[in-house]
Amino acid sequence: MGIRTTWRQGFKALRGYATAAGLPRVRVPQTVIEKVVQRYAVDWPAGKSVRAGDYVMIRPEHVMTHDNTGPVISKFKSIGATRIHNPKQLVFTLDHDVQNKSAKNLAKYANIEAFARQHGVDFYPAGRGIGHQVLVEEGYAFPHTLTVASDSHSNMYGGIGCVGTPIVRTDAAALWATGKTWWQVPRMINVELKGKLPPGATGKDVIVALCGYFNKDEVLNGAIEFTGDGVSALSVDDRLTIANMTTEWGALAGVFPVDDVTLDWYERALKRLELRTFSSPGLSSSIPPPPEHPRINRARLDALRATNLRSDPDAWYASHLVLDLSTLVPHVSGPNSVKVSTPLPVLESKKIPIQKAYLLSCTNARASDIAAAAAVIKGHKVAPDVEFYIAAASSEVQLDAEKRGDWETLILAGAKPLPSGCGPCIGLGVGLLEDGQVGISATNRNYKGRMGSPNAQAYLASPAVVAASAIKGYIASPDSLDPAALPSAGAPTFSLVTPAQDKTASSDSAAADEPVLEGFPTTFAGPLLFAPQDNLNTDALYPGKYTYQDDITLERQAEVVMENYDPSFAGLVASIRKEQQQSPSPSVKQGVILVSGYNFGTGSSREQAATALKSAGVPLVIAGSFGDIFKRNAINNGLVCIESPELVADLTAEYAKDGKRGAGGKDGELTVNKGHSVDVKVVEGRVEVRWPSGETRTYRVGRVGASVQELWICGGLEGYVLKSIKAQSA
Repeated sequence: MGIRTTWRQGFKALRGYATAAGLPRVRVPQTVIEKVVQRYAVDWPAGKSVRAGDYVMIRPEHVMTHDNTGPVISKFKSIGATRIHNPKQLVFTLDHDVQNKSAKNLAKYANIEAFARQHGVDFYPAGRGIGHQVLVEEGYAFPHTLTVASDSHSNMYGGIGCVGTPIVRTDAAALWATGKTWWQVPRMINVELKGKLPPGATGKDVIVALCGYFNKDEVLNGAIEFTGDGVSALSVDDRLTIANMTTEWGALAGVFPVDDVTLDWYERALKRLELRTFSSPGLSSSIPPPPEHPRINRARLDALRATNLRSDPDAWYASHLVLDLSTLVPHVSGPNSVKVSTPLPVLESKKIPIQKAYLLSCTNARASDIAAAAAVIKGHKVAPDVEFYIAAASSEVQLDAEKRGDWETLILAGAKPLPSGCGPCIGLGVGLLEDGQVGISATNRNYKGRMGSPNAQAYLASPAVVAASAIKGYIASPDSLDPAALPSAGAPTFSLVTPAQDKTASSDSAAADEPVLEGFPTTFAGPLLFAPQDNLNTDALYPGKYTYQDDITLERQAEVVMENYDPSFAGLVASIRKEQQQSPSPSVKQGVILVSGYNFGTGSSREQAATALKSAGVPLVIAGSFGDIFKRNAINNGLVCIESPELVADLTAEYAKDGKRGAGGKDGELTVNKGHSVDVKVVEGRVEVRWPSGETRTYRVGRVGASVQELWICGGLEGYVLKSIKAQSA
């Protein structure tokens, strides 16, 4: 097609294509998350509804980076950028290594601040608070907006109805330079909360239970919308805690509705912010009013009330999970896994001794959390053999706790204060778990070794349970918790429903076929190789021993690709590529097509896992599902990712040992090569596989949208940024 390839011209043509095709403007039901993304989609075809699975170019309201701002600055400069596209879109918050007073770290912080001042970026220094909390307090994360952060816990913004989702550093640099990056809209998941929490149960218990009882990747890489009559009984602080830990549950976003609870919370926040101006209501009308907060102000709240978004009644969800809150007792997560969740009464009977307790992090260190802990600990002392560390989520939170006397109550009981920041939650600073120790924490992660020694054990619980455990010396419930008022200590009542296939999605897609940008192949073709394995991690794809060899070439990456999974893989691909005849048509991209199982590319964020495959001659990977960080790195580097559970199922049944992924092929091989060939029509959403028998099977898959096409044409996100910079200069 003759669509020009500059970004602005290309999408002008794209919009023209949509109009010329005469797309029917039928109403397509959407979730509230899809509606919010639609608001922030850039150059989206007219008349087309944003749906789960779509690749969109987004211009988020804000993008936050923290201590990783330093590496993002380096990435920003390395791609040739010199000017921030929109300084008001950026927020810098120093919060991770705030206890580190070394000259090197102080210099790093100073350089970040200097860069912020130079470019007019909002900057919050070490001690102001954890970035996620600051973004909520200062209105950067706001209901029905889309805000991203280079940190996995940006899901937390969903507690106030903001679609928050994580990005990687390359995305952050691209956003700085262009204001935009890409996102694939996740599948939508409805988590219905019914009933009301019994006394003593909190939002932390809700998410700990969800992580423990739905622990088979039910929400992996999904976007959760919380619904049900139980939502209205949850405070905003409870919602923030639950949304925060949807990250640990495996989701990319967890969003609560904007209801009266949310709006009342903002009314109180507005009054609080007005007090900052020291205005007096009785002054003469001739005196100008004090300045408004730029983000949390009367006009914005009134507009929110007037245009409150809700999901359409017939919106489609990939899954529907139900939890009856009234059947939930306090729960404890661990040890060392969020997928292990135990009712507190069961664990308390074991009297597991602890040596450290923690009340800190972006999850559970707000004023209500500190108050809950203070109520439990008042009149008691921290047990002699226990160290209890506390750090408020922000300086504002600590001031509140000090005014109420809660902070002093904890200190007088023997708690050890730390500066507002991440600290022990991510294994930085003082108070880390040592060999053989057991700790209980109100944080969000208890992965082995995260909070200190890998030979320690970490449990997660609510602030009240953490405080009770700190004074009793073992994992325990508060004295105020009345067992008689609690439901049975067994598993809470929950269920899972997977609806039938969404019919509106397919009809909408048929009405809005993706155009093909000039320079993007309509077909990826070649021999098919099958790696019958789930959770094929980035270390298997690209060994860690090569990760920090900065001078390693792409050719060398191709030689070691998949070395930790199948040492013969690189040689097999090289031999196939050597004999492969290239198609004379520029619309066909030849290569070797790799097919694997579920959660492909899980693990670390090393981008070489993607570049090594591409360099070896694998232009496209098909999997049951992908680890989201791998998918972002793949698309950022021009490697196309397609999900086809049906194809994976057929190959598994035919060629995997015992018909199950994880044990190699039937002949013991790790990579199955049986002579299949495949044509992937990525824009049409169709995969055609020719089996050795001569049979051709066709599989429907998601389409590759114009935003990803453009990235591929540019050679990846860095090439797109350079192109955008040149276009701006022109």
